[in-house]
Amino acid sequence: MKILVMNCGSSSLKYQLIDMENESVIAKGICEMIGQDTSSIKHDPITKDVYKAEVPMPDHKKAVSLVIEALLDENHGVLKSMDEIGAVGHRVLHGGKFYSASIVINEDVKRVIRECFDLGPLHNPANLIGIEACESLMPNTPQVAVFDTAFHQTMPKKAYMYAIPYEYYEKYAIRKYGFHGTSHSYVSKRVIDFGKLDPDNSKVIVCHLGNGASLSAVQNGKCVDTSMGLTPLEGLIMGTRSGDVDAAVVQYLANKENLTVDQVLNILNKKSGVEALSGVSSDFRKLDAAAKEGNERAKDAVDSFVYRVVKYIGSYVAAMNGVDAICFTAGIGENDGKVRKMICDSLTYLGVEIDEAKNQVRGEEILISTPASKVKVMIIPTNEELAIARETLALI
Repeated sequence: MKILVMNCGSSSLKYQLIDMENESVIAKGICEMIGQDTSSIKHDPITKDVYKAEVPMPDHKKAVSLVIEALLDENHGVLKSMDEIGAVGHRVLHGGKFYSASIVINEDVKRVIRECFDLGPLHNPANLIGIEACESLMPNTPQVAVFDTAFHQTMPKKAYMYAIPYEYYEKYAIRKYGFHGTSHSYVSKRVIDFGKLDPDNSKVIVCHLGNGASLSAVQNGKCVDTSMGLTPLEGLIMGTRSGDVDAAVVQYLANKENLTVDQVLNILNKKSGVEALSGVSSDFRKLDAAAKEGNERAKDAVDSFVYRVVKYIGSYVAAMNGVDAICFTAGIGENDGKVRKMICDSLTYLGVEIDEAKNQVRGEEILISTPASKVKVMIIPTNEELAIARETLALI
């Protein structure tokens, strides 16, 4: 069976067509700058030449139609008919408290996605537009929602509740939800297999470190805590997100700069993080280059990022009363050996010891700890699209 995986962002659409017989990618691509004058599509049919074009895309429905055209195209297509697609799996950011697992989409599921617009204002509306576009263009094909928050729904109440008046939890479901769930689910399962851990007696910390970054504590295969909260803003310092700050900062900045709450939150989400600390970039390669040239702010930004990761790892070791494996994944986690080493050098109290040579690899599934290390440390490249496809196949 072939499954089409769709990931609709606020102004983008990523997709992969996967043959589930052998879990191979047949085609993948991205539509970018949707709704803007410079929108474009990049379509990679794997066994054929990559196709690129600037095409007007006023909305996600047009983007979905262009993806379908690309998949069927005589020159760079990979399908003879859309009937070859058995199902479509959609990444959906927020399922609120309603869904703790993936689900076949119906009108009630779409209602819940719509009700969670306030919780995921940039992504949930785009996710729903993508779903409805696929329903319109592929009316007989099953659609599945794979929620980014679902994996974290096993957190105990003590981990997800905020210490604010309880009525706000009852009225508005304000609590920690966590994100990057599809990645954390896929990677934590792979850690158990690859590390030969007992799935019923294991303590794993997954470090999903990219432009957006989060950690999860996974005990016996279930998430017991994660660093992101009601929104992806809580937790680690990220590329352009501040991560944890005193909530009074919002009021203070609003008063001092004559800003609205929305404007301050925009600053914390899009104009903060290592980019703001460094004054250079959110790209760690550029930060490293700047630091080597003597830029102290760039060095301080990386130090702050690493420090926050180390603090969260320590708190999760305490929460689980131990740890068997620590895993790095996503863009920085998979590719930045320097950051991995900085983090691990602060974990020697746990008996962590890494192999310097193995730590130099990029994007490979590998154990980088030494045989003497008391905690297994590994790199597991994430594969959210495959995880979504597997969830979709299991449901339909």
